[in-house]
Amino acid sequence: MELRSSYFTGRPETAPHRSLLKACGFTDEELSKPLIAVVSAHSEIVPGHINLDKITAAVKAGISAAGGTPVMVPAIGVCDGIAMGHAGMKYSLPSRELIADSVETMIEAHRFDGMVLVPNCDKIVPGMVMAACRLNLPAVAVSGGPMLAGTVCGEEVSLSKMFESVGSYKAGIIDKDKLDDITDRCCPGCGSCSGMYTANSMNCLCEAIGIALPGNGTVPAVYSDRIILAKHAGEAIVNMVKRDIKARDIINPRSIRNAIACDMALGCSSNSVLHLLAIAQEAGVDVDLNMFNEISERTPNLCHLAPAGPTHMQDLYQAGGVQAVLSELLSGGYIDGQAMTVTGRTMADNLKGVKLSGAQNAIRPLDNPYTATGGLAILFGNIARGGCVVKRSAVAPEMLVHSGRARVFNSEEEAIAAIYASSIEHGDVVVIKYEGPKGGPGMREMLNPTSALAGMGLDKSVALITDGRFSGASRGASIGHVSPEAAAGGDFALIEEGDIIDIDIPAYSVNLRVSDKELNRRRKGFTPIVKDIPGKWLKRYASLVSGADKGAVLR
Repeated sequence: MELRSSYFTGRPETAPHRSLLKACGFTDEELSKPLIAVVSAHSEIVPGHINLDKITAAVKAGISAAGGTPVMVPAIGVCDGIAMGHAGMKYSLPSRELIADSVETMIEAHRFDGMVLVPNCDKIVPGMVMAACRLNLPAVAVSGGPMLAGTVCGEEVSLSKMFESVGSYKAGIIDKDKLDDITDRCCPGCGSCSGMYTANSMNCLCEAIGIALPGNGTVPAVYSDRIILAKHAGEAIVNMVKRDIKARDIINPRSIRNAIACDMALGCSSNSVLHLLAIAQEAGVDVDLNMFNEISERTPNLCHLAPAGPTHMQDLYQAGGVQAVLSELLSGGYIDGQAMTVTGRTMADNLKGVKLSGAQNAIRPLDNPYTATGGLAILFGNIARGGCVVKRSAVAPEMLVHSGRARVFNSEEEAIAAIYASSIEHGDVVVIKYEGPKGGPGMREMLNPTSALAGMGLDKSVALITDGRFSGASRGASIGHVSPEAAAGGDFALIEEGDIIDIDIPAYSVNLRVSDKELNRRRKGFTPIVKDIPGKWLKRYASLVSGADKGAVLR
């Protein structure tokens, strides 16, 4: 097989290119080997990324040991927790598209033969994987690993506890000293936040889809096994280049269905729906929201990690990790074992001999699931004709079916002010409009309002529905991604204060208790609110972005 990078070697016409590469310190011997990009999102502002310099170095060592030439190239990354609750969150989801575009640019401009993707946090993982699918070159993903849980008064805690504690403080349930204690202890070090939030969800699903080595989702950031895994990732990419195994050989209809099934078993973040839709589109795989319900309906939920339960990623790791979950699913016929992976072997080959550790606090066996159906559900109805998403594994049983009066707000800020002012009552349905991909713009995560409700003890009596989205750390009846969104003229925009909203998660439905005649009356003369959009990039994004039901990708 001829290497893409061989364009630079041996020909007089490419002598100028070689001179520039030699200016970087490359030798002729290095240029004769596979040229591998190590796409690193290392920075000093994201807790999940502050250790990626060490992961990058280990990947480079693995590439060199296997006979390749590693080259680090940079990528950006946003910490959703730090961006939460202010205008910065508008940039989080759009950053996924920037990452995909920039990775494509760097790889194509410099004719790399393959790439190792080194992300960790929320949008960085899918953005890089989208680029890999788009380029269809050999690619391996290796994350920085999850953070260990913190400990407060002998209890394991994580970021979801931190945000909920703000609500508890506002409600007078805890004092300032307690709030400060949780602040100091909930995030003890580097890594992606320790619950089954979006970052860990996507890193786990990279294993399930086959683009990452076993262990990628769960080996803690601070364990030496994470460095060893990174070295193996470097070795794996050289093997893939030599065998010409490309991204789309791995990410295809078979592996996408495997990833969705694993998603349902793990109880992943609702954001995983957006990202799997986007990855599937880049891979040329036809996926719609109905497929998620189809797979959810027949796939048992085996895990209740934070925020759905008390366990964290380190507990999942000790129980056998994602591979143990996949092994259970394979034994029950829920996944396709013939899917190819970056090991160069099939999923079934990788899972030979894998089993639960016996510690069933993090992973339940197939004969004792939390529920017979998956952790996510897509709801449809007259205010969400294109669908909306709920993490049902994090919904209290009493809220699976709920009817309540709409409390209507046109922004996250308005809603959080009302919640903090204690104006939301038991039984209400908080409605937040104009926070979708186009209307926000950027489809902000709303961990603040969901956590405030939970911290005030309202998560078992109040629902929240929005065309925005939620952090994986959100729990309760938090329904997001309503499509069509309010800014696009969706009927979600027609909800009025005091309307009754009927939610039936087991039946996959959400409806406004208003007649079609009344909806038609409200629709006449209706004009969506247009927000002032700061910055050129967000204006471009708002004009080009698709709906949440299509993955919020740029058209």
